[in-house]
Amino acid sequence: MKKYSFYITMLLLFTSCEAILLEEEVNTTDPFVNFEYLWKECDEKYSYFTIKNVDWDAIKVEYEAKLYEGMSQDSLFNVFEAMLNELKDNHGNLVSDVRTSFYGTQYLAQDNFDWRVIVDNYITPQYQITGPIRHNYIADNQIAYVRLESFSNTLNDEHLDYILSKYQDTEAMIIDLRDNSGGKIEYSYKLLSRLITEETLVQYTRIKAGTAHDNFTSPEAIYISPYNGITYTKKIAILIDGGSYSTTSLFALNTKAFSHIALVGDTTGGGLGMPAGGQLPNGWFYRFSVTQSLDLQQNPEFENGVPADITATFDPTDFSRDEIIDTALSNGVNGLLD
Repeated sequence: MKKYSFYITMLLLFTSCEAILLEEEVNTTDPFVNFEYLWKECDEKYSYFTIKNVDWDAIKVEYEAKLYEGMSQDSLFNVFEAMLNELKDNHGNLVSDVRTSFYGTQYLAQDNFDWRVIVDNYITPQYQITGPIRHNYIADNQIAYVRLESFSNTLNDEHLDYILSKYQDTEAMIIDLRDNSGGKIEYSYKLLSRLITEETLVQYTRIKAGTAHDNFTSPEAIYISPYNGITYTKKIAILIDGGSYSTTSLFALNTKAFSHIALVGDTTGGGLGMPAGGQLPNGWFYRFSVTQSLDLQQNPEFENGVPADITATFDPTDFSRDEIIDTALSNGVNGLLD
């Protein structure tokens, strides 16, 4: 848990330095000046060029050719948005007074979640809501179903105490993180700390450290410690899909360290790099990934998605069942986690 300050300090330093540099340099709407600024910042600080096989020099030639004197700010935004989208990274964003760019990784994968199907066939309309979590018993009250649609909303100890106490007598728990686009890392660590029994190494991280695309700091180990209080450490199935992004992908990666937790569903959308950014000379804000999250073998390849341990896909034409929940019930809960 000590790594929170590591991330926060890094991000604050990054954005603070950007603001200082902007004040000392130039304030202009010139398209060529702003283009060079954004391209160079990304060239020196983005963390996944190699993993994503992006030729940033070739992209500069392609998109610089689209610039011309007197172009509107809206046209310039279109060029910058398209250039950042070449990173294929939801953390590559541009924000003006009237527009925000995004890549849309979640739309590249099949839609594997329908809340109405779950309510109609598994948890009934009388499910409970505790903070950001919707939950109820399923499978003749033997299994707990817990739905967390975002790590952005406040998840506190009172919420978790109530939910984990309520389901202590169940045989297993399903935590549904499909279509969860991420949020605050601290909430993912808070949840995971309630599901484990001992301090465990879950990943490594490293920060972009120099101008070369593969220049990083030495990997730093990240450990998760169990919560000193109410926990749930029976069998747990984590449901994931292509809409499970950013912090949710990181959560999925971290669970790989635990034998009583299995990932069920489809490969996550990735997004394991921590984003940071700054401000262009024309006042627009930008951000992109500046770190890499590494698995226990110090491999960064999971940026392209964390695969499920047990694969299943949802049939959107069948409203009578959720194949991913059924797979967790028939396979994950009843043996494959042993």
